[in-house]
Amino acid sequence: MIRVTVWNEGRHEKTNEHIKKLYPEGMHAVIAKYLKAQGMEARTATLDDPEHGLTDDVLAKTDVLLWWGHMAHHEVKDAIVEKVYNRVLDGMGLICLHSAHFSKIFRKLMGTTCNLKWREIGEKERLWVIEPEHPIAEGLGEYVEIEHEEMYGERFDIPDPDTLVFVSWFQGGEVFRSGCCYYRNQGKVFYFRPGHESYPTYHNETVLKIIANAVRWAAPVKGPQITFGNRQPLEKVEVS
Repeated sequence: MIRVTVWNEGRHEKTNEHIKKLYPEGMHAVIAKYLKAQGMEARTATLDDPEHGLTDDVLAKTDVLLWWGHMAHHEVKDAIVEKVYNRVLDGMGLICLHSAHFSKIFRKLMGTTCNLKWREIGEKERLWVIEPEHPIAEGLGEYVEIEHEEMYGERFDIPDPDTLVFVSWFQGGEVFRSGCCYYRNQGKVFYFRPGHESYPTYHNETVLKIIANAVRWAAPVKGPQITFGNRQPLEKVEVS
């Protein structure tokens, strides 16, 4: 069973009545409920929990961490970011959702500004599947339409993804790399664009299916132990 922690700032739902109606228990609760229905063990954590809900024990028992942030990136303690970073390098999967492109942990893993263009007028998003054989695209059609979303547009200041699974087109004309896979040492990282807090995106069954697929992809696998540093030759070496 994959052990998932869904992390959310949990601020918008407390301060905005429209968002509270969309997500009475928070976006993290909606996502966690779906993942549990898929047979995963899912817990939630928020910014205002002690240690942001990401204690050493929680991180040690997390196979994949989902991260949603927006209005309070600066409030995330650097010491917690460092712990998450090290867990990713050690094999924990990380899925950054929507405005988590500006989170401290995503920018640290990417090494870039992660900046972009944006516009919020509730336009249509068409999410094109450009790697149909990728595990994250399992069970999807050629594209996914989201009736109302915030626009993100290129240039998106990120490193070239190891695999680009989705590209978005917006009604206003922009395009955006919306499903980006990365490998960082033993860990896998997936950035998934949809999920603005003012729209019911995380009530969309196809969006939730993509998130569940991403969790399965990002979960650790029992591959060879990675080692570094000086080592002895495997075969006898004749040196003249």
